[in-house]
Amino acid sequence: MATDDVNESLPAAAELPATEAEKQPHKLERKWSFWFDNQSKKGVPWGASLRKAYTFDTVEDFWGLRETIFQTSKLTAQAEIHLFKAGVEPKWEDPECANGGKWTWVVTGSNRKEDLDKGWLETLMALIGEQFDEADEICGVVASVRPQQKQDKLSLWTRTKSNEAVLMGIGKKWKEILDVTDKITFTNHDDPRRSRFSV
Repeated sequence: MATDDVNESLPAAAELPATEAEKQPHKLERKWSFWFDNQSKKGVPWGASLRKAYTFDTVEDFWGLRETIFQTSKLTAQAEIHLFKAGVEPKWEDPECANGGKWTWVVTGSNRKEDLDKGWLETLMALIGEQFDEADEICGVVASVRPQQKQDKLSLWTRTKSNEAVLMGIGKKWKEILDVTDKITFTNHDDPRRSRFSV
């Protein structure tokens, strides 16, 4: 029997009815929220323009949001987009963030927009896909667009600043996810100008 004959005798995939399980949305381990901030107005206190945009808990919602509006290359200058666990605000003052710090990857070079988009997507998928062993210690991620400084940033916020073993595990895993050779550095929220360590 020729291959064409076999293929003709099989029903097309579009004709197969979907099972109830296939119709159900694919739930994530936890809920996540996207936030926006635009710091372009001078004299406005930090956080005054911070707004929660959408909370989701399914794979389908994530991809629908990601493909339509939540891409770093669509951000204007001085804008930030955040993905944080639902119930956690992307502010140092939030109880989940107050005693933590952040890993930061500074994105420079001529492919900055593409590199930031790729790093952002890889980080989002790692967070919602629970790829970090220390996932409970991560609050969220922030993408910052700073064209005047010719660098953009991704920052992965943590709940802790004291457990160096946990922090190094997070940093090493994130660098692997980003697939970069650049250094990423960790700073405390209460002393952001002093880098504690890097990978």
